[in-house]
Amino acid sequence: MEARDLPSGWRREEVVRKSGLSAGKTDVYYYSPDGRKVRSKPMLARILGRGFDLSSFDFRTGKMMQSAMRKRVRQDTNLVLPIRQTASIFKQPVTVVKNRPESKTRTDLKHGTQEQPRQLFWEKRLQGLYACDTSQEKFSSLELPHTIQGVGPGLSTENMLQSIAAALHNNTRPITGQNASKGLLQKNPAISINTEQPLIQAVVVTDHDIKKQEVKVTEARKRLEHAITSLKE
Repeated sequence: MEARDLPSGWRREEVVRKSGLSAGKTDVYYYSPDGRKVRSKPMLARILGRGFDLSSFDFRTGKMMQSAMRKRVRQDTNLVLPIRQTASIFKQPVTVVKNRPESKTRTDLKHGTQEQPRQLFWEKRLQGLYACDTSQEKFSSLELPHTIQGVGPGLSTENMLQSIAAALHNNTRPITGQNASKGLLQKNPAISINTEQPLIQAVVVTDHDIKKQEVKVTEARKRLEHAITSLKE
């Protein structure tokens, strides 16, 4: 029988086994125009050479499989010849060569960086949860300066405090807030937000703020010193 999906002159033959445990099963053979008998797909690939693509050829049926041809990435371990593949990460069709031992796969370049993705606005999942002391009394919430403004939809003061605390705990870099403009952050937060910074607008610390904080620290130290002296007396 002529093998229609192979080059002109190729024939296909089915032989039914008549004896043994596999009696009744069918073996498929192909014959080249010059009479060579082909028993396997790798052998067929070697004879036809690189000019004929067998990546979607079904050896048993002798037909090109349309479903396999539509697949973007196809791996066939029966073939040692290069397989034409097209995937979404490639701009143009490429040829993957699997029989070169010196070839190495760069896993760090497959799909960009391999860092674990971070969830945006995870702080909102903590709404309704509060810290308590040993007597189950809820701690009073801290008040943020009016210069600190949140970035993101529906963020409460607690959410901003949670974001700042997490950034201080996990980040070794200075905490500066989000550097992108407010318009960009509202338009597309998934792209514009820096996940290493808290969900607040960029904070600018002035000399006046530093002096004001120094006064508060000095007063707190004096109160602490007075309390310790009172206990000793």
